[in-house]
Amino acid sequence: MPTTMLGMLGVLLCVLAVRADVMPQADFDLQKVGGTWYLVGFATNADWFVSRKADMKMGTVTLTPQSNGDLEMDYSSLKSDGRCKRMNHLAKKTDTPGRFAYRSHRWGSDDDMRVVDVKYDEYALFHAIKTKDGSSHFINKLYSRTQDPSQAVLDKFTKFSLEQGILRKNIAILPKMFVFIFINAFVCPSAGPCS
Repeated sequence: MPTTMLGMLGVLLCVLAVRADVMPQADFDLQKVGGTWYLVGFATNADWFVSRKADMKMGTVTLTPQSNGDLEMDYSSLKSDGRCKRMNHLAKKTDTPGRFAYRSHRWGSDDDMRVVDVKYDEYALFHAIKTKDGSSHFINKLYSRTQDPSQAVLDKFTKFSLEQGILRKNIAILPKMFVFIFINAFVCPSAGPCS
């Protein structure tokens, strides 16, 4: 039994070490990543995702570059009951362009976020390592300038997530927002999917 536990611990450490090596895009340009994006893909190795995946909807994020190199992120999406969900984070720049750190007050986690692949007028692939109470998991998000990214972009997101060890069942392409426009008009009179 102790040998099995040590072996499993070794595998876990190796997996976490691989995740730490995910680097941001080399020529990252903070100003060009600004603006509104649709959250079209979500993947994670977190246990909670399997039970919540079916309720997730496409949302938006508005990224606002700050003059000091930080990145403000304003999220907006609908809950399964049609109510708005909003979040805001100020991601602090690090010494590596395209890599940010922030504290998620909503989840109580410390997040290490990297913009790993971006074509500024089309898509952005984010990878975040979330640590809470000494335990870590990671999340990949695919943002698109439209609700209809190309199949090649969706395939790139899926391939990257699989390479990070995420199970295929934990990779989701989210339902389009237009399905929820009618609800939005009455529930959330402001920007994003809550408009």
